[in-house]
Amino acid sequence: MYRSRDMGINYIRARRDHRCYGMGLGIIILDDVYPGFPGDVRNASAYPFPIQYEIVEGVDIWALVQEEDKSPCLEPIQRAAKKLERMGCRAIAAECGYFAYFQKDIAGYVDVPVFMSSLLQVPLAQQLIGPHKVVGILAARQALMTQAHLEAVGIQPGSNYVLSGAEDDGRCPEFEHLWYEPKRTDPPGAYYDKAEKDFVQVAVDFFRAHPNMGAMLLECTGMQPFARAVQREIDIPIFSWGTLLDYAYSVAVHRDYYGHV
Repeated sequence: MYRSRDMGINYIRARRDHRCYGMGLGIIILDDVYPGFPGDVRNASAYPFPIQYEIVEGVDIWALVQEEDKSPCLEPIQRAAKKLERMGCRAIAAECGYFAYFQKDIAGYVDVPVFMSSLLQVPLAQQLIGPHKVVGILAARQALMTQAHLEAVGIQPGSNYVLSGAEDDGRCPEFEHLWYEPKRTDPPGAYYDKAEKDFVQVAVDFFRAHPNMGAMLLECTGMQPFARAVQREIDIPIFSWGTLLDYAYSVAVHRDYYGHV
């Protein structure tokens, strides 16, 4: 990976109030017990840069996604973000697209870049495909993705996007075994092949329902393990948590270039 030591590092000095160095992304994760396949934000093994997790104490899936009053979540999320910043993380992200609700609150609370939701990529995707095509936002549950979530990450009401819920009408039962309290297994578990089959079909159906779809955004932290399988079927740009985290790290810790002329 490295040809030599970074010759630009000759003198080191402490960063203000930071305890650790050489850090990558700080990931705020929910106070909930469920596994993630490689590619899921909760599973650190597939990412090529350092990840530091911090549990947002007392905030589970139900509190963040289902509860109408989300105000009790703010203070624990702020504490988690501040701890990751003090640890030395170069940027902060989260593990669920519904953290979009708190994008502005957390970006204004810490002094490192904040990427609270995969939905941050929607305005970029809209610009890439032009005004006559739409970005398909595939969320976990459509009804729970409110205008407040979308506006918090810069998605303009009435702009060129369409929204659908992958878990609506029980179409992704393997996902529900992990995340949906009434249908969780004990312990939570899922089969990859079943989850992939269900999810790819939902994504393909969504794409076919909108012939002018020029890109798709996968909201949920657990969707990107299947993003390539979806893209093989519909062959359009796919944005996910994976693409966001790659981008987040690349802007917080810009790569150097080794080559020849």
